Amino acid sequence: MSTNLEFSLPEAAQALPPVIDIRYGQVGLVHVRVRTTDPGVILDELTGRIAAAPHFFRRTAVCLDLSALDQVPEVAEIRAVIEAVRRAGMLSIGLAGDSATLDGVASVLNLPLLSGLRTAIRSVPVVQPPQAVPPSPVPATAVPAQAPEPTAADSSAPALIHTQPVRSGQRIYARHRDLIVTAGVGAGAEVMADGCLHVYGALRGRAMAGAHGELAARVFCQDFQAELVSIAGVFRVFETIPAELAGKPVQAWLTGDDLHFARIGG
Repeated sequence: MSTNLEFSLPEAAQALPPVIDIRYGQVGLVHVRVRTTDPGVILDELTGRIAAAPHFFRRTAVCLDLSALDQVPEVAEIRAVIEAVRRAGMLSIGLAGDSATLDGVASVLNLPLLSGLRTAIRSVPVVQPPQAVPPSPVPATAVPAQAPEPTAADSSAPALIHTQPVRSGQRIYARHRDLIVTAGVGAGAEVMADGCLHVYGALRGRAMAGAHGELAARVFCQDFQAELVSIAGVFRVFETIPAELAGKPVQAWLTGDDLHFARIGG
């Protein structure tokens, strides 16, 4: 005689919600690109660069970018670099570079390869200043204005419009388009766009335009108090920006690796 035994969980156990969720999300991650593996040189330069705003970089998660090195360093060399970064106050949570050559090193160090977060950097479009056109006795035929070239942000996509204040700890991200915030951005908040970023209020948090490498992106704000401004990964903190711009309508743009700021309408 055979006996069939059936086991089932109680109804209460079957109704329990899952205890974890796994989702992809946009991560604003600082990249530290090194051109040497000398830990002393790295520590000295990092310390000098973050001296203006040490509180901002304290225990900040960073991706260690090794793509500028001539060859793949030994594991011991990378460990020394990671320690130098830690002594400067930041924590390395992953590596970036040639995944084919770094895979073994990353496995030994038990760190993920984050190369996928990097995007190809395009050249900055050269904008020629307008030239004066001499008056002509013959009326010129009106020529329709040409639409700008498509960028990393989809030029046909409408901007994401956010009408509520962005409070500390909040993050608003406009993927493949511009972001318009019609209220203020509080300290500790983060606003990010793949295209341009417009804040029609006080900007006191972190502002990032061209988040996926769009070099022509710009940041505009009505009342400039930003903790950090970044365009295509090039950033400056408030302490390194001219004091006369504080509280003023400001725009920021990128030329090469230099981030520029100027008053709007002034």
